[in-house]
Amino acid sequence: MLAIISDLHLTDGTSGSTISPGAFQLLGERLVDLAIGASQRRDGSYRPVERIDLLLLGDVLDVIRSSRWLENSARPWDAADSPAMLATVSQITADILHRNDEALAEFRRLAEHGVSIPAGLRDGRADPERQTQAPVRIHYMVGNHDWFYHLPGEGYARLRAQIARRLGLATDPQAPFPHEPWECNELLQVMRRHKVFARHGDVFDPFNYEGDRNASSLGDVIVIELLNRFGAQVAHELGDDLPESALAGLREIDNIRPLLLVPVWIDGLLERSCPHPGVRKQVKRIWDALADEFLEQPFVQLRDTWRPVDIIDGLQRALKFSRRLSVGWASWIAQWIGQLRGADSNSYHQHALSEQDFRNRRAKHIVYGHTHYHEIVPLDASYAEGFVLNQAYFNSGTWRRVYEQTRLAHQEHEFIPADTLTYLAFFKDDERRGRPYETWTGTLGISPSSCTAYRVDAPAMSDASSKPISTPSVPIRAPHFAVPLAPQRSAHGAFVS
Repeated sequence: MLAIISDLHLTDGTSGSTISPGAFQLLGERLVDLAIGASQRRDGSYRPVERIDLLLLGDVLDVIRSSRWLENSARPWDAADSPAMLATVSQITADILHRNDEALAEFRRLAEHGVSIPAGLRDGRADPERQTQAPVRIHYMVGNHDWFYHLPGEGYARLRAQIARRLGLATDPQAPFPHEPWECNELLQVMRRHKVFARHGDVFDPFNYEGDRNASSLGDVIVIELLNRFGAQVAHELGDDLPESALAGLREIDNIRPLLLVPVWIDGLLERSCPHPGVRKQVKRIWDALADEFLEQPFVQLRDTWRPVDIIDGLQRALKFSRRLSVGWASWIAQWIGQLRGADSNSYHQHALSEQDFRNRRAKHIVYGHTHYHEIVPLDASYAEGFVLNQAYFNSGTWRRVYEQTRLAHQEHEFIPADTLTYLAFFKDDERRGRPYETWTGTLGISPSSCTAYRVDAPAMSDASSKPISTPSVPIRAPHFAVPLAPQRSAHGAFVS
């Protein structure tokens, strides 16, 4: 059995919150249930599963989302082998491990003791009186917020060894943690046994990957020089003028997806929580000033392979309040991101169609993370000599809070948050009675904070008083069916629709 989770984004606490340790205890409990289910075989017998592989599919320890970068001279886009870079990454990593030790202890427990499930009897039944331990092997792949663990060198090897001890990893710390499956033979064999091909998915995001996972990207600059600085700058200049609800909202800035919608979210937050137009303008001025400094960064200006004029102009329109569109700002940002990525939707399933392991039918399941949106998309069904091969794309979602924009009125720039947890499980051979996979997503809604509302939304035109309380008649055709109903004869023999 292979279980996959991703995008935990455990931070050092200097910016943004992380998920409760109780979520990882829940993971341990669910692995027990999955292992018992996997021990049920296709022929109806019970045979304890031999082992469980747990894959952490990138962005587990979030090194980028730390204010420590602002306290040091090093930046991720500096020389990766510099002592200052290694020192900064080591400090942030140590703080992340310390702050999240209670959560990480669950990984260590799984690695040391495995999961306890009923033993099997000779007649193929479970033995309720005896328990056996199914060993757990934990593997780590890197994404765009923890790519530093992919760097070579003794210093980073020592850092990986520290991570491996604290998480109970089976991944060899002397080699760079893999970014691609073929970089670790054990992990590759695990995927092959389960007919899975998995990667973090950042390779399809032009803001977070530029062809070399041992190098920084524009996304790093956006987070460090814009998002990390913005909250601190606003608190410093306007901390006494902004309501606590506005300041609390700004601390959630890293939970917006996609990140380029952050200024859209800020606009809505200020409209609802900040009573003074002058203060709102000052907040936006701070953001625009930091956006200008970001755009003037040499790393941003010298993106030769990025057609700098188009990218910079697009980022100005996406990030700056002074360049915002009068209408459709959020929709334009989403469309522009899609154009850069070469896709017409937020889903990454189109990229899965190009994976070699999908095209040669070696993998039944193509798995990415990165987007924070769990989904399952059917890709292809192949039929040959009585055999059916169903192939599907999966996204492993996230283990954190996510803010999504509402659909009714995009111009209002409103978002609703929820805490989400997703895991995927894939079974081999006759495990789980021959079923190929099981997924689970839990969503916990967030109660709106109680605060004074300075903007009261009303419909453009209210005609509620002139309408009946209930619908006087039910239409024959349900509005969501595109196929028309067959014509019917009336009592007089005429056809009616």
